Amino acid sequence: MATHTSFERGLMILSEIADSGDTTVEGVALKLGIPVSTTYRYFRQLRERGFVQEDAGVYRPGHALLALSGRHLTQSHLAEVGTAVLKSIVDAVGETAVMVIRVGTQAMCLRRAEPDKAFKYTFAVNELLPLTAGAGPRTLLAWAPSDVVRQVLDGDLPRFTENSPSAEQILLSLAQIRSSGWAVSRGELDPGAVSVAVPVMLDGEAVCALNVAGPENRCGSRTWLNSTLKTMNEAAENLAASLGSLASRRTTREVSDDARNSA
Repeated sequence: MATHTSFERGLMILSEIADSGDTTVEGVALKLGIPVSTTYRYFRQLRERGFVQEDAGVYRPGHALLALSGRHLTQSHLAEVGTAVLKSIVDAVGETAVMVIRVGTQAMCLRRAEPDKAFKYTFAVNELLPLTAGAGPRTLLAWAPSDVVRQVLDGDLPRFTENSPSAEQILLSLAQIRSSGWAVSRGELDPGAVSVAVPVMLDGEAVCALNVAGPENRCGSRTWLNSTLKTMNEAAENLAASLGSLASRRTTREVSDDARNSA
């Protein structure tokens, strides 16, 4: 068996954390063939330096690792422009719009905009949701790495309503979502609610999902669905272009920095 230096082991562990999203010390130790006690020492040091964050024994990428991978910059931009993007959708469709990102094996509401209506569906900003129910979370699951999909579907699936899908139903829907480019759910999180979502794609990755939700009596028709999807797809394309421009500027700046440093 090949031996690795301390530095190599640290890089292997960082890479595994970045790829897995949510993981445990024991899981990383088993996968990489490193003793649990040794792996724990690495995790402790990584946590102290902000490369991982821990919640009840589950570890996920911290702000320092996200910054290295470029995800922190992307999420900061999404948070900055998200409210304006969602308000434009609300103005067009008249229902609640949210921006959802994937955090490990869960979905999180990053930004929200609501219509001026007495009856509306509300998602709390920073609220964590499972990736298995609702159009937005399941859209993110459709483009998640295969090990994340496996981890989600092998776990206990919460059932919010009688329409909450089973693992088999979810698995069958993922290819369809990737093929069509959108997802719809009916009463999976809240009885009587309709939810539709589209991904915002950057370099083949769904960096977030735009999600609109409202009551069946306002949002149940094919006409409403088609009109809402047109609005959401336009918003997603504009947001993806904005992210692409941001990434291009960042790459250009890095090349310039490298040129100056080598001069």
